[in-house]
Amino acid sequence: MCTCMLPVLKEPLRVVPARGQKAATTEDTSNSFGLHDTLQYGPRSLAAEVTTSSKVKGRLENWEATQDNLKLQMQRQVFGLHMPMRILMERKLVSQSSHMPALHQSNLHLDILMGRDESLECPDFMMPASELRQPLDIHADMEKKLRM
Repeated sequence: MCTCMLPVLKEPLRVVPARGQKAATTEDTSNSFGLHDTLQYGPRSLAAEVTTSSKVKGRLENWEATQDNLKLQMQRQVFGLHMPMRILMERKLVSQSSHMPALHQSNLHLDILMGRDESLECPDFMMPASELRQPLDIHADMEKKLRM
């Protein structure tokens, strides 16, 4: 059994992403003298204390992963352990497919397996102008890819 798939399958059924980890502040890591305890909690990070992110932002960033995990968990309960493992294996195989380096990279197979084949997003139909102006020199790009 592949251990890279196990963490995905161990999480509980969750419709909404979990709350983010609370950053340790100076009050949480202070010793009896009121100073930061570096030996127990590691070096103090001022960037972590100053940077505050909203709870909604963290949940929105993890939304797709949580929904995907929910679908895999439901498939595991209905069909057994083989179904989510098979889907994860297919995704891994399809994501490793080689493509021509000079051409626009699109992975339709992975989009179908992830359920994104019926959605239309900006990168699907709007290419940057730099890619349109770039001449297609497939031979030079293949030589670069194959280190010839």
